[in-house]
Amino acid sequence: MAVTSQAVLLFAVLLCAPVASFYLPGVAPQDYARDDIVNLKVNKLSSTKTQLPYEYYSLPFCRPDPIINSAENLGEVLRGDRIENSLYQIEVRLDEQCKVVCKIDSLTASQSKDFKTKIDDEYRVNMILDNLPVGMVKIREENGQPVKSYERGYPVGFKASIEEGGEQKHFIHNHLRFTILYHKDVETDLARIVGFEVEPFSVKHEYEAPWDAVKPTLETCSPGRMQYVTHGLAPQMVEEGEEVVFSYDVIFKMSQIRWASRWDTYLLMMDDQIHWFSIVNSLMIVLFLSGMVAMIMLRTLHRDISKYNQLETADEAQEETGWKLVHGDVFRPPAGFGMLTVLIGTGVQISGMSIVTLVFAVLGFLSPANRGGLMTAMLLLFALMGLFAGYFSARMFKMLAGTDWKTNTLNVAFLFPTVVFCIFFGLNMLIWGEKSSGAVPFGTLFALFFLWFGISVPLVFVGSYFGFKKPAIEDPVRTNKIPRQIPEQAWYMHPIFSILIGGILPFGAVFIELFFILTSIWLHQFYYLFGFLFIVFAILFVTCAEITIVLCYFQLCSEDYHWWWRAFLTSASSAIYLFAYSSFYFFTKLDITKPVSGILYFGYMFIASLGFFLLTGTIGFFACFVFVRTIYAAVKID
Repeated sequence: MAVTSQAVLLFAVLLCAPVASFYLPGVAPQDYARDDIVNLKVNKLSSTKTQLPYEYYSLPFCRPDPIINSAENLGEVLRGDRIENSLYQIEVRLDEQCKVVCKIDSLTASQSKDFKTKIDDEYRVNMILDNLPVGMVKIREENGQPVKSYERGYPVGFKASIEEGGEQKHFIHNHLRFTILYHKDVETDLARIVGFEVEPFSVKHEYEAPWDAVKPTLETCSPGRMQYVTHGLAPQMVEEGEEVVFSYDVIFKMSQIRWASRWDTYLLMMDDQIHWFSIVNSLMIVLFLSGMVAMIMLRTLHRDISKYNQLETADEAQEETGWKLVHGDVFRPPAGFGMLTVLIGTGVQISGMSIVTLVFAVLGFLSPANRGGLMTAMLLLFALMGLFAGYFSARMFKMLAGTDWKTNTLNVAFLFPTVVFCIFFGLNMLIWGEKSSGAVPFGTLFALFFLWFGISVPLVFVGSYFGFKKPAIEDPVRTNKIPRQIPEQAWYMHPIFSILIGGILPFGAVFIELFFILTSIWLHQFYYLFGFLFIVFAILFVTCAEITIVLCYFQLCSEDYHWWWRAFLTSASSAIYLFAYSSFYFFTKLDITKPVSGILYFGYMFIASLGFFLLTGTIGFFACFVFVRTIYAAVKID
């Protein structure tokens, strides 16, 4: 009965997690009457080749006067999003053709160069309508059936040769055909926008001279000729001195898609979709292996404890062997325990942040519709979790006979954030040198400093104060004054070998999901399967705990009582494999050629790997800590 209920719960989580992400709690749908004006906003220019976002108006597109920046949260700024108004005017349920935005009389040399550079780097233009990003329609087959998906944004332009075998020229997409899907309420006749599609064209517009700035008439584009672009019209070349006319069409189409499900198509952007059964199968294999390991450990330990207790009750004069032999040294404070407690405290802080963030994400509060919400939540939760970081670090520090708790607290509050901030600041200087919108402005840096010094650091000190104030954790057995000599160990019990082996299984639990996370980050896709991610995290938690306990048990059986650091490093070594896999992904999946972009990639992946190192190491340490205390408290020792 218990197994059945667990299976039902697992199925419910898998089923509901994507659905929960489609709807953003607290955001009401916008109803539009006929002829209402909808603001079309422009977002950043993005490229998977450079990973450097730029503002939309960094290129000489048609500019409104004035340019108004929309309110942005912390996550949007850190991602390089710059949402601004535009000259594109859209009236609800009113089809329009050949609307002229503006005309550039003559491209300057610098403007032409800017367009060509962005076209060479495959930059895409991102726009937003009613909080929906614009997308190009892609039709692909899935199980023999055509499936509609979106490709985020549209290219700035393209390169092609006018004559066969001739020199390639640059062309700009200066005409956009917007298709807006809407769902109509039959009773009220109000509409809700449920889709925002674009089809870009390059057209060298011709017009009747002289140019009428108020109501221009285009000869290459007239109402009623919606398919004009496919009839051999010349494309708009990007060269110095070229005249460029920007125009657009608007087509409204009624759709059966409801507002709560309008993100479904956007979330099917990746060509390599997640194979549900493959991932579930992989997770089940990891669970099965973890269950087998746990069963073996429980049976072996039960036999060991029974044997040791029987020997003492029978007063047999046999010599002690195995892990009981080192009971007088197993709780001896390790070398450098101050740094160990700092790493543990930071790991608790990251663990708390990860768990709470995943819970909110599974509930749908951090769906892709909440732009920048995920990163904002993570930063705020990391600062708030400083309370637990200080508390657990102080508790461990006092248990290991540490006295200078203030220095320990300072290290917890500043070590990891300082390393991350230094790397982040260095990368930000590189981005600033490239004049990218991804560079964090001074005001945002101030906000980050406030989170760090105004919230995180005081909470770390508060937690450390209460943690050090509590009585020290007592060991279940007494520690000898003279350390016992450790016998020579077998080659497979060498610390480096066993630590590296221990990291394989935790990495194996996450590497499938890691591919899709990297794809969503570096190939600008949406990630929404937080239900799966939560389950993968839970399995990672179990796997880190069990592999650390197993290797710690083998180590103690070999009469090596230096388990403290190894308990942390065994599962933490999975971060090495994570960074190695991210390097493999860089060279096999990404088309990054700029040195700055490569430095950005490896800099951010190093930060992610460092956080994963602390997270997994802390999980393994606490599992081993509880395990060691439990087994030594279960045997009778004189």
